[in-house]
Amino acid sequence: MKESEQRQIFNDWLDGYRTLLFKVIRAYAFNTDDQNDLFQDVCLQVYRSIPNFKAESAVSTWLYRIALNTAIKWSTKEKKHADGHQEIGTMTQVLEIRDEPKDERVAWLYSEIKKFNEIDRSLTLLLLDGYSYKEMSLMMGISESNIGVKIHRIKKQLIENSKQYDYGV
Repeated sequence: MKESEQRQIFNDWLDGYRTLLFKVIRAYAFNTDDQNDLFQDVCLQVYRSIPNFKAESAVSTWLYRIALNTAIKWSTKEKKHADGHQEIGTMTQVLEIRDEPKDERVAWLYSEIKKFNEIDRSLTLLLLDGYSYKEMSLMMGISESNIGVKIHRIKKQLIENSKQYDYGV
């Protein structure tokens, strides 16, 4: 594959699936600087993976899997270095989140999702994006029955936590 062709595919995918990538990024990185770092890591992995894409799955599924795997690895790496990490609030924002939630229910949901472990966080995002248990199983490497159990527990926890708000889930 020519580099110009790879670059064009990358740009097309980034334009078409930016929102999908941001959903994953926002679930794993909680401040602007970390979101910028993770976005760059995800973009690099997407670019590198283009020659390996065989079109055996949808582009969105392929990108979701790359974003989730990159986010999980990034999150693990960040936890190891958390003690010496301080926010740098003076840096210019590298990426702009276009779809900042205006609805307090969406903000609440993101705050709840970030409390989950990596697997539950990933499953929640996949569920919200309408993926089937079978698709989730393929992306996550977990059996469909295990997916069902985990999602049942996640829903139960979200419902319980939402009871303290007027709007509920």
